[in-house]
Amino acid sequence: MDSKPTHFSKPPSLNDETTSVLEPSPFRKLVIVASIATGINFGWALQLSLLTPYVQLLGISHTMAPFIWLCGPISGLIVQPIVGYYSDRCKSRFGKRRPFIAAGALFVALAVFVISYAADLGHMFGDSLQEKSRPRAIAIFIIGFWILDVSNNVLQGPCRALLADLSAGDQRKTSMSNALFSFFMAVGNILGYAAGSYDGLHKIFPFTDTKACDKYCANLKSCFFISIALLACLATVALIYVKENIPSSSLATPENKGSGENSGDDSVEEGDGGLPCFGQMFGAFRDLKRPMWILLLVTCLNWIGWFPFVLFNTDWMGKEVYGGTVGEGNAYNNGVHAGALGLMIQSVVLGVVSLGVNVLARGVGSVKMLWGIVNFLLAICLALTVLITNMAEHTRHFPPNSTDPLPPVTSVKASALALFAVLGIPLAITYSVPFALASIFSNTSGAGQGLSLGVLNISICIPQMFVSFVSGPWDALFGGGNLPAFVVGAIAAAASGLLSIFMLPSPPPDTTKVKTMDGGFH
Repeated sequence: MDSKPTHFSKPPSLNDETTSVLEPSPFRKLVIVASIATGINFGWALQLSLLTPYVQLLGISHTMAPFIWLCGPISGLIVQPIVGYYSDRCKSRFGKRRPFIAAGALFVALAVFVISYAADLGHMFGDSLQEKSRPRAIAIFIIGFWILDVSNNVLQGPCRALLADLSAGDQRKTSMSNALFSFFMAVGNILGYAAGSYDGLHKIFPFTDTKACDKYCANLKSCFFISIALLACLATVALIYVKENIPSSSLATPENKGSGENSGDDSVEEGDGGLPCFGQMFGAFRDLKRPMWILLLVTCLNWIGWFPFVLFNTDWMGKEVYGGTVGEGNAYNNGVHAGALGLMIQSVVLGVVSLGVNVLARGVGSVKMLWGIVNFLLAICLALTVLITNMAEHTRHFPPNSTDPLPPVTSVKASALALFAVLGIPLAITYSVPFALASIFSNTSGAGQGLSLGVLNISICIPQMFVSFVSGPWDALFGGGNLPAFVVGAIAAAASGLLSIFMLPSPPPDTTKVKTMDGGFH
């Protein structure tokens, strides 16, 4: 790889950032903004661990359930670019990002309330508790679930963009802020999985146990109430305490309204039909330079590797490792609970590694080398699911006169949990490095942070949609297990690692004049 710094030209379709020099914000402000990720991921962990059984309680079939989960990548594909575009151009006196963060948090709370009370509202509108399927509750749940995913995208994108704004082009703080965001995502995961694994929270909120909502449903409500309170507290503190770095030239004032400044952009926005952000998005793709294109490709392959395991990790534990069948006996449920434990262990590793991303990058020579190495680690772990499954099958035992297998031997269970733990290492890099590189590349090219992160999000959403549509039929071709999708994921992760090491350019030198962080990571 050529050691000369990569030079970027400024794409006109993304040109929205001021050239004013701003001082990076103090480290404590980055921590406060990044902590919002704890509230976001607390709710996300609850979705992963509790909503699938809740969906079955409402009567949604196993065949239809994956299509409900498609709302996440679809909403991310549409909402993130829109939010990124308009937050880049927002001239509110409260800042560019804070109005979107406040609105996102508010609608997350509304969506969680709708989801939690779907069974009660469905019963109020005429659902029979004697019927297996509750169509009105299902409709209310789907509406709430879509609102939740849209709101999460409205909230999370501006949070990352605000961190990039506060870093003011300082690569060290940009990398650290994304690592902090990844760390607090891990904290939220740990709290969410812990809350979801405890079945006594509904006793704190006795009003959650209703005629239409059993003990499990009441526990889900209670967990979500805690999630709303946590997100509200963290977002409120960040919005009140952290002020944005807003250059005076970007504010709407009588002087610059009529000065013709940025008149080219404004005229384009006013003249465009439909949503101008998608015109800007297509323009962004036309003007993307080689480093950003390679970053998108590496990210896309990386998520083709990740998403099969994200979708089916607990199902793999229940079916392949514990040998259970959905709806029959206890083995499958025991495997799902063991998978939830594995996810919590993974989140602990994720949090620890997130704080050492910069140290690890220096240790292996560069950020792109680190990303490549951990992508190979991801590929190895996904391939090892085949070995662990074979070990489980060859050591499986059944009690007399029963088709429900006994729990796997200690070595099999320990190997599976160790695999979850090791996967926390590449997950920490996946949650931080691509976003840091996108911010650095956009700073160098003069692109808007919000729209640039929206472009990156497309390379995350499209593979998720692809895996959601293809993994089921692909697995069915080989008997209906989860291993075929994992093997394809391993191949994609290995390809991502090769591209990261040999084709992804290193970030250009940081020419920003910054002060050393007191007490921070160096």
